[in-house]
Amino acid sequence: MSEALHLVCPHCHAVNRVPAARLGENPACGQCRQPLFTAQPLELDAPHFDRHIGRNDIPVLVDFWAPWCGPCRMMAPAFAQAASMLEPQFRVAKLDTEAHQAIAARHAIRSIPTLALFRGGREIARQAGAMAAADIVRWARSHVG
Repeated sequence: MSEALHLVCPHCHAVNRVPAARLGENPACGQCRQPLFTAQPLELDAPHFDRHIGRNDIPVLVDFWAPWCGPCRMMAPAFAQAASMLEPQFRVAKLDTEAHQAIAARHAIRSIPTLALFRGGREIARQAGAMAAADIVRWARSHVG
């Protein structure tokens, strides 16, 4: 019997149970029927940030960024490319620190862009500064056993 993983839908935010062996088969949400993986970073907001960080059984890679940040805008295409390379083993997400300052403060984000990797609701790694897609993928994978 395959281990079941909890995955939060990027569309309706429902928690789904998916057999680990079926992650690569483009699973769909049981509630809204949308794909659980889109090969694009998920834009997180305050109401859904904790749900995605805490309820996904796969690691969640978050790009803390702001619209006015030049390096953030430069890294955005690389981060989107990394999302297509990391899914479905990772949930890849972005959080606009300008729009959600309380979450950024709670996580002590002092410079942007900052990548933070969460597993089981806890931060397990952090890296500040813009990175290329291959470096993002290598960095994320290096922190998950």
